[in-house]
Amino acid sequence: MVEPIRFSLNGSPVEAACRADVTVLEYLRLHAGLTGTKEGCAEGDCSACSVLFAATPTVDGTESQLKPVNACILLMGQVDGGALVTVEGLAASAHGGHPVQKAMAKNGSSQCGFCTPGIVTALAGLLEQNASPTEAEIHDALAGNLCRCTGYRPIVEAAFAAALENKPALPATVSKPSVSAGQDESRFLRPSSLDELQRMRRDHPEAVLLAGGTDLSLDVAHARSRWPLAILTNGVADLRAISETDSAITFGAAVTWDEMLPSLSAHWPSFATLVRRFGSAQIRAVGTLGGNLGTASPIGDGAPSLISLGAQITLAGSEGQRSLPLEDFFLDYRKTALSKDEIIAGITVPKLRADQQFRVYKVSKRYDQDISTVCGAFCVSLKDNQITEARIAYGGMAAVPIRVGAAEAALLNQPLCEATMEAAAQAVRESLTPLSDMRGTAAYRSNVAGNLLHRFARDLEGDTVEVMAL
Repeated sequence: MVEPIRFSLNGSPVEAACRADVTVLEYLRLHAGLTGTKEGCAEGDCSACSVLFAATPTVDGTESQLKPVNACILLMGQVDGGALVTVEGLAASAHGGHPVQKAMAKNGSSQCGFCTPGIVTALAGLLEQNASPTEAEIHDALAGNLCRCTGYRPIVEAAFAAALENKPALPATVSKPSVSAGQDESRFLRPSSLDELQRMRRDHPEAVLLAGGTDLSLDVAHARSRWPLAILTNGVADLRAISETDSAITFGAAVTWDEMLPSLSAHWPSFATLVRRFGSAQIRAVGTLGGNLGTASPIGDGAPSLISLGAQITLAGSEGQRSLPLEDFFLDYRKTALSKDEIIAGITVPKLRADQQFRVYKVSKRYDQDISTVCGAFCVSLKDNQITEARIAYGGMAAVPIRVGAAEAALLNQPLCEATMEAAAQAVRESLTPLSDMRGTAAYRSNVAGNLLHRFARDLEGDTVEVMAL
């Protein structure tokens, strides 16, 4: 049985009779004849495949916004009810093309041109949300777009020039998605409540549970796997909510990183900086907190910060809900405390008290959008320069994101100084035995992990710490 995937494409309604696990990139190029969108890496890294996408529903019920996404790892079943705008749609939006396109051409901002459609789309998406971006915001919008031949200076200049022009209205009409879409060979189910999601999981235990898919969809896009059935979580209201009390914020598991950023910036700015580094604008628009934790990667950058902050993860199953400290959720490499019928419902993150300080540092070969060699997160309470509480967590140092109790003990009731930090650093080196791989040797990781404690102390003491990739 065919259940068409209904969405808006460049302002026109479309009913696509295709498998739900076809990538949007494949559909656009092979079925819709829109070849401006390119395939470079098929991993969401180069963003030559960028398109604008407005999803439904939003977290707060406001009007959906068009945001850049990677078409190479976005699947057709995910766009049901949404709106897509490609580089061809941008060209048709105004006489002579979109202001970004005209500025790029006038400024000589393209050479081979392969990456240009993705760059144009990324900048058009930025201007949809921010009519007068700063240079830092332009660089952030371009952080996921790879251009090897032009260099970014003329591209940034084109972005500034386009910001001075009147921006045309782009079609972002969304509709209520179907409960089921696709074909018998590949269908995506979209429950709207937690009870419905759990019922579907019981009825279809073989189905893939999919949120943003920025990790899982690589199986389809890169490894060419096929998914006969998937259950989407981003239509479940409970999983899309952000709630706040005086002492904590709870993020639903299907909340995207982009939707989390305002809260992170307000309460944990160091965490917000990290999020902008490990996920491009395209990834942040669809990638979710629950997905980041559920993959249980030892180098997932979300977990160390959350463990250091004392976050609790809530799991929902047939027996109801239960909460546990996030550090207890990770059992072994890619193994978690989830039982077969449980899902991640949400993560509750305590707000910092007045006496607390938090920082997270990522060391990687490339500053933006790179896998961590080491990620260290530190949260301490201070009274008269004495450390009264400490939580230290690392990624990239063990089979799971890990809290280091020995290092915390070395800090307790000690002054904030180099000697104290060296004692804690030594405890880290003695407690953890990281692996060697292409990103760094075990010895390098151990040294860096300890050195990050010294950086933390100097940061709190007000020293200027140069931000760079190591």
